[in-house]
Amino acid sequence: MKKLLMGNEAFACAALEAGASVIAGYPGTPSSEVIETVAKRVADGSATGVHVEWSTNEKAALEVLAGAAYSGARTLFTCKQVGLNVASDPLMSLNYVGVEGGCVLYVADDPGPISSQTEQDTRRFASFAKVPVFDPCNIEQGMDMMGEAFALSERYQMPVIFRSTTRVCHSSTFVEVEPSTQGVQAKGFTKDDSRFVIFPRRSYRAHLDIDQRLRRTAAEFSGVGQKGQPPLSQTDEEPVDLSRFNPVETVGEAPRLGIVCGGVSTAYVREALSILAQRAELPAYRLMQVGTPYPFPEQRAHEFCEGLDRIVVFEELDHVLEDEFVKLQGMRAMAGFPTVRVVGRNSGFGQVAGENTVESSYQLLVECFGLEADVPPTLADEGDAADCELPVRPPVLCAGCPHRGAFYACKQAVRKMRVKATFSGDIGCYTLGNAKPLDAVDTCLCMGAGITMAQGLSVANPEVKQLAFVGDSTFFASGMTGVANAVYNNHDITVCVLDNRITAMTGGQPHPGTGNTLMGTASEPLVIEDVLRALGVKCITFANPHHLDESIAAAREAIEFEGPSAVIFRAPCVNLIKPAAPAAITDACIGCKRCITQIGCPAIGFDGEKAVVDRSLCNGCGLCMQVCPFDAIVKEG
Repeated sequence: MKKLLMGNEAFACAALEAGASVIAGYPGTPSSEVIETVAKRVADGSATGVHVEWSTNEKAALEVLAGAAYSGARTLFTCKQVGLNVASDPLMSLNYVGVEGGCVLYVADDPGPISSQTEQDTRRFASFAKVPVFDPCNIEQGMDMMGEAFALSERYQMPVIFRSTTRVCHSSTFVEVEPSTQGVQAKGFTKDDSRFVIFPRRSYRAHLDIDQRLRRTAAEFSGVGQKGQPPLSQTDEEPVDLSRFNPVETVGEAPRLGIVCGGVSTAYVREALSILAQRAELPAYRLMQVGTPYPFPEQRAHEFCEGLDRIVVFEELDHVLEDEFVKLQGMRAMAGFPTVRVVGRNSGFGQVAGENTVESSYQLLVECFGLEADVPPTLADEGDAADCELPVRPPVLCAGCPHRGAFYACKQAVRKMRVKATFSGDIGCYTLGNAKPLDAVDTCLCMGAGITMAQGLSVANPEVKQLAFVGDSTFFASGMTGVANAVYNNHDITVCVLDNRITAMTGGQPHPGTGNTLMGTASEPLVIEDVLRALGVKCITFANPHHLDESIAAAREAIEFEGPSAVIFRAPCVNLIKPAAPAAITDACIGCKRCITQIGCPAIGFDGEKAVVDRSLCNGCGLCMQVCPFDAIVKEG
């Protein structure tokens, strides 16, 4: 049946149609909808024989799937690009050990970045880990690739990466999906010490096997047969022609210009070429999409180069394809073939960071074809765009967010103690505590780093108090080892746990502390204070961050303690509760703006004389009432 689906939803359906039966990951934009889609289909009965879970972090998820893949189940791992860093330890070894059932890693990159701390390119990671990677240009191609990724993984008993990017993940189109699917069930784990127990000598032999697998995979990506070669395993099948994922098209006679594209940049370039063709007569050109960048389809690329003088490369994010085509020219020269000049991001062609667009591709193509400078296509062509730049609207903590009260209370506690303090942040909604007027996040590196960075800051700055903020989900994902290190080495830090009972920033997913799983089944909740006590933290205080005096007192007690301490700020995310009566501004307001300049709640504005409350945003948390020195803010009604 045909459905309108977002990229992530479509890829989830494709994985189910390919027989995925064990699926796990950790939430992270832009990848989260894959597992959520699987969960919905399992819940409504359209996907059977499937286990799906949110794991505590990406490393745990991939290790769960490794066990299932050893047993012959088809498995799907999901994460965003930085999540692959967390899963890198098992990934590197998993490729050496191999799998029985198909194992696909769905990794969503974030050019821009739009919601990430890095612009890392998973194609580089694939090369580093020696794992094949598929890189679709659109949803339809991605659905086709997903099935082939599972088949390739099983054919050569190796993990395979499926790399998508934000615009592919979150675009939508109509696709055909099966109304019901059945997961491929595990055959059972067969003990084999020579394979599943990794030792140095075993790794040496496995490394040789990996090299052979990659050579054969590259041949399949080029459409070159490898028949007659000895099998790598008893399950080896005949090679499959996967060259359709690296299509080549020629426009015009005897083209001298080659255009190479990767991922969603292919769609941008094709649209830009279509618009250009309507405006000018284009010289002949040859276009190649590289949908399988690693291992590089060398033979396919070699044939593409024939007769060309120049190749321009469009890709996000790193110059992966450019490097491969440059390297190919050296190989061609050694073999006596004419070389082709290659330009891309690394050689000053286009921008070196961020997303490509139809507009940027259009301008670069104008230069490539030697056409006169032209205005790139924009909404202005249709008269729909504003004739002035829109104001920037930065992200902010929601009105009524409990994190706002926690940050404000900690800053007030430090002020009253008359001490210097550094506030180490972490990854989550609370990263937005960096924004003024709160200005309560001084560092943010990666998930869980706030706790451990605070320890280093304490050693280097013993006269400064160190506060580390961490969310409840992040605490379980990657914060506990940092706490253990603080106790073990007796670092004088205060861990501020912002417990809003949910993984909020990525869409409200459950975690080990919520007491329920992805599928809604009850589980034994891990209690944060019990974990802290078990790890050896002696001083633990508690507060509702909506109660200002209570929160300041709790923060102060923890900060004054010598050695590792913790304060747990516990209140549910505003998206989980029914709003209370909104605040109202009385005539006692003198327009001092303290409610605005101190806490920065987006529900409070100023009309020129006094504060005003946006009733559509206010959820009645009451923090502003406690901040106002004139008692000019009250509960409505």
